[in-house]
Amino acid sequence: MEVFVYGTLTDPDRARAVLDDGFEFGPDATLVGLRRVEGRYPTLASPTDASRRDGGGPGDDRETGTDEPSVEGRILRTDRVGVLDDYEGVDRGLYVRVRVPVHGDQCEERTWDGADGAAVYVGNPDRLGIEGVEWPGDGGFGDRVREYVTDGGVEVRIET
Repeated sequence: MEVFVYGTLTDPDRARAVLDDGFEFGPDATLVGLRRVEGRYPTLASPTDASRRDGGGPGDDRETGTDEPSVEGRILRTDRVGVLDDYEGVDRGLYVRVRVPVHGDQCEERTWDGADGAAVYVGNPDRLGIEGVEWPGDGGFGDRVREYVTDGGVEVRIET
């Protein structure tokens, strides 16, 4: 499985502590359509949440210098999905794992293709103590994130 990582797992020592030798890093990548917010642990937010509507706040797009929200990170490839889910607290409701399409010139030759996409872990702001972040839509947190990712044009871009 390919995972877009943007926080602690971008560090090789941390990734090794979590996954032993059961991983490899792929290329640098950019997640477009979401923005990073800091809390107890880093997470992602839609650009339409309350803090964005109120004139900025944490996560304004300083990484690209554009109005397009994005997050810099990298691709991590592993078969140890259960270990990552445990690390991210999926069963405890801290994070949800969603699939995001991948686009870029390395897709076909490196199998980071849009058909399968990359997994992205998105933290529940309520569970992580982050105030002022709201996901649009109805339903539970995971449903709202999945709906936004599907309908909001969120994608991972890989460029050489």
